[in-house]
Amino acid sequence: MQQLEEFHKSLMSRTTDKWHRYLFDLLDWSPRLLGLKGLRGVGKTTMLLQYAKFQFPEPEKSLYVTVDHPWFYENTLFQLAQDWSAAGGKLLLIDEIHKYENWSRELKVIYDGFPDLKIIFTSSSALEIFRGEADLSRRTIVRELHGMSFREYLHLFHGISIEAVSLDDILTNRDDIINEILGKVKPLAHFSDYLKRGYFPFARNEQELYLEERIHQVISAVLESDLTYIQDYSGQSVVNMKKLLGAVAQSVPFQPNISKLAERLKMGRDTINQYLKAMGDARLLNLANKPGKGVTTLQKPDKIYFENTNMAYAMHIQPEIGAIRETFFFNQLRNAGHEVHLAQKADFLVDGKLTFEVGGKNKDASQIRGSKNAWLAKDGTEYASGNAIPLWLFGFLY
Repeated sequence: MQQLEEFHKSLMSRTTDKWHRYLFDLLDWSPRLLGLKGLRGVGKTTMLLQYAKFQFPEPEKSLYVTVDHPWFYENTLFQLAQDWSAAGGKLLLIDEIHKYENWSRELKVIYDGFPDLKIIFTSSSALEIFRGEADLSRRTIVRELHGMSFREYLHLFHGISIEAVSLDDILTNRDDIINEILGKVKPLAHFSDYLKRGYFPFARNEQELYLEERIHQVISAVLESDLTYIQDYSGQSVVNMKKLLGAVAQSVPFQPNISKLAERLKMGRDTINQYLKAMGDARLLNLANKPGKGVTTLQKPDKIYFENTNMAYAMHIQPEIGAIRETFFFNQLRNAGHEVHLAQKADFLVDGKLTFEVGGKNKDASQIRGSKNAWLAKDGTEYASGNAIPLWLFGFLY
């Protein structure tokens, strides 16, 4: 265990408290078994280390481990918990638990057997925590960490700190909010950069030349590692998913014709729907449907977006700007906890009652005329006008 303790101390020595992800202060850290899900690269590991170093009452009694560490080649999580508890440890942080074969069973035994030990673990967004071998539903709380909002990007990249606002605030008090923001920053001066590279915290220290490659690595790791562990996909399945993702990337937002895709990619229809659902769960894609239609394993989505605009730019040299706008809007609203569906006449129906049409600064209201609770989300403008709201403002929801 000495190897793990030295690794922990090395990471802790480089952990700072200068900036937190939005969820850090919102999260209830009190449960004894807490899970943190999220896409690779969004800052889950940093959050764990910051909590242990700056928030946990006894940081010297905390231990961070990743199940990738060679120590686990011959040792188990249970053995680690037993030894750490015997040594007086109070907090065990476990990174990427989805890569550990018997994660749910051993977590249950650890939770029940060591009542003085607090456990926080991270996993891929695709991991269905409550469908493991052991019943953890009564024992654990799981929350998801999303990529950075436009608001967080301004803080991390440019040192501009602005409080988050609710969707209701935007709809009822947008002029005051906009004036307050414009007093601190010109959002349009930074919005395009956010769309290309502002979703992942690592981009701040990554040369733009290599950022696209880094995002490709995130996508590959999700397909080749995370989904392989979670769904037990074969190497050929990973190859097929990459082909499917490539087909989607050619035309996003993508309105899938499953029969044509199946013929073109030489896959079964059900297989394609399963892969789309898996990539949606893993936060590579956002699957959009009309109201009343859920997203199930064998059900075709009505429209497909990349999960975030950074991926769209990394996967396509010149993505269509209309698709980028819709991707941003969908992503920020969904990440803020809103229910987003495709609207009958406009682009999106939010929370079952709010209609939004997304477009450029010259977009008119013809598609939402006569609709109640209907709004325009317009790119390329600083101010609101009538029922038109600047698109960038929806980046301040979390």
